[in-house]
Amino acid sequence: MLNFNYYNPTRVVFGKGTIDQVGALAAPYGKKVLLHFGGGSIRKNGVYTQVTGSLKKAGLQVVELGGVVPNPRLSLVREGIKLCRDEKIDMILAVGGGSVIDSAKAIGFGARLSDKEDVWDNYYMNQDCIVNDTIPVGVVLTIPAAGSESSTGTVITDWDNNLKRAVNSETIIPKFAIMDPQTNFSLPAYQTACGASDILAHLQERYFTQEKHNDLSDRLLESAMKNVISYASLALKHPNDYRYRAELMWTGTIAHNNLLNQGRVGDWASHDIEHELSGLYDIAHGAGLAIVFPAWMKYVYRDNLDRFVQYAVRVWGVSLTFDDKDAMVESAIDRLEAFYRALGLPVRLSDAGIGNDHIHKMSESAMIGRSNIGNFKKLYAPDVEKILKLAL
Repeated sequence: MLNFNYYNPTRVVFGKGTIDQVGALAAPYGKKVLLHFGGGSIRKNGVYTQVTGSLKKAGLQVVELGGVVPNPRLSLVREGIKLCRDEKIDMILAVGGGSVIDSAKAIGFGARLSDKEDVWDNYYMNQDCIVNDTIPVGVVLTIPAAGSESSTGTVITDWDNNLKRAVNSETIIPKFAIMDPQTNFSLPAYQTACGASDILAHLQERYFTQEKHNDLSDRLLESAMKNVISYASLALKHPNDYRYRAELMWTGTIAHNNLLNQGRVGDWASHDIEHELSGLYDIAHGAGLAIVFPAWMKYVYRDNLDRFVQYAVRVWGVSLTFDDKDAMVESAIDRLEAFYRALGLPVRLSDAGIGNDHIHKMSESAMIGRSNIGNFKKLYAPDVEKILKLAL
């Protein structure tokens, strides 16, 4: 187990009716709030009315910026930065899922940059960037998936150049996250499925490490993975059952608040490869991960066969009576793909209507600004190309 230093200040307010507390939670940060959200869903399900009512009851001024889309756009981030500066915003409240929260984080620290710095060029395209300041961000989470409600990360897409990149910093961790599973009842089935895939991917990225002797984290990750596998299908069958939605929502937070990657180095190549897919084809992140992860596993598992065997046995229940370790791992990958298919997700590029036309371009693009990706196995452009071909 490696040395570690863990810090996460997000206040999580979880449960039924908790949205009414948003005004009281936001008030200590100032008088003017930027309400950041996506499309019309929060108006249809009543969340918008609940949030704005609570903010106004607390005496806060509200400035709105909607329009966030999946794979959140740099163009809207730039608009938000200008709006925050012009309106002298004290706090940003992200109401939605990971895309809204990631956009809010980008706007928050982008608004505090000097005129000589650019949020994209100096930060998202710079692996060595250090974020020193941000407008505080609060969250009302309505989609369990990205875990951005208490994470260090934000992922933004420069659609003009088909690039999707991340920034990670403790500075941008949200101050609070309100999580009412009832807001998930109205989610479309496909969005629920993509969210479950994203949560599972965050757990798998942390699980596949070359570090040894970190069994507590292994066991916690395995339990969380089994929770997603158990409750995702139940949430699809019974979309208005609070129990199932609550299990997925809380697992999504635990999966990505960095608690479960302490003392180890996770991989993250599958995320970087998927960013090329969604940056070019604009597919849902969770759907792209369902395509990439099995292909990545097939390509790298022999670099630590025993870890994959452990995953096969503990997570997927593959029998130890197998004489062939390779067959055990292959069975686990088959079961993972079957899980994705049962949720209605693609597991091949062809399932998503994607051919091999841009595979070479995506493999080269994945290396822009970095020499390699991944930690379980260091990957370079030719490796990425082979993984994407395995995904065909």
